[in-house]
Amino acid sequence: MTMPPVPPTALEPVHVVLPMRTVSGGKARLGEALDAEEREELVLGMLLHTVQVLGRWDVCGRIHLVSPDPVLDAATRQAGVEVRVHRQVGEGLNAGIALGISAARVEGAASVLVLPGDLPLLDVDSLDQLLLAADAGLAAAAGGSLVTIVPADAGGGTNALLLYPPTAIGPAFGPDSFEAHLRAADAAGAGVQVVSGTDLGFDLDTPDDLERLEPGRLLALTGLGRAAADEVGV
Repeated sequence: MTMPPVPPTALEPVHVVLPMRTVSGGKARLGEALDAEEREELVLGMLLHTVQVLGRWDVCGRIHLVSPDPVLDAATRQAGVEVRVHRQVGEGLNAGIALGISAARVEGAASVLVLPGDLPLLDVDSLDQLLLAADAGLAAAAGGSLVTIVPADAGGGTNALLLYPPTAIGPAFGPDSFEAHLRAADAAGAGVQVVSGTDLGFDLDTPDDLERLEPGRLLALTGLGRAAADEVGV
């Protein structure tokens, strides 16, 4: 069931930071199920799906894509949504996310949502649920800083991290990042809101994850990625 529109909150404008590694190096753990070309198509397809969903999310004030891969500059244009692309020179996932957060602050973000690009079930309703939960957490925090976390269904990771203000904590993505973000919020004295049970909890990393994904959804994602790959010559 489609949720009613979310009323404006103090969290807006929300800027979204999408950290991406290289297309060719993405999703190596799917190597047992997909060849290199299929993995590249899937990586591109999930990224474009994410950008398209964000383009339909009225709350999103700006999308910041951070990656060392120049291919993604052209690939995101296939989504028909404006994206700020920031070329990451150094290495490290959290360094890239910090670059995106810094850019969002400069452009006036009230809060920042960090999303990985591998959430195949991402939709506007799940983002609205996240925002409503964060808004409730903000009220409970009496206007103080807030960290809203969507844990991954498996593996102890973080599938979404909403920070109010953008400097509430530093990003700590990697192994056991859910617990790392909880500890960082506690150390910073920030309120915490954990959001579970939504489609944001499912990320696609392993062959087992592929088995959980409906065949039609997988075909749609790879088809989207294939069209982008053909367009940009990957």
